[in-house]
Amino acid sequence: MFDADTLPASLREAHSTRAGVWGVIRVLEGCVRYHIEGKDHDVILSPGTPGLVTPQQPHHVEPVGPMRMQVEFYDHPPGG
Repeated sequence: MFDADTLPASLREAHSTRAGVWGVIRVLEGCVRYHIEGKDHDVILSPGTPGLVTPQQPHHVEPVGPMRMQVEFYDHPPGG
């Protein structure tokens, strides 16, 4: 689990998961800006709006004020 102070620089910069690794960014409090590299817009994630991370897709996140978030990893597309 991360907050605005403990979110590592490596997650604030472009990075990606390995082939076959999916992720879900779950915001527990506050908001996080989720940027998928090569897309024209950012998505604001909040407790009711998780972010899907697809395999090998470069992306980064940044806090929008105080927040708490976690990342879950899967070996298949989450949620069905």
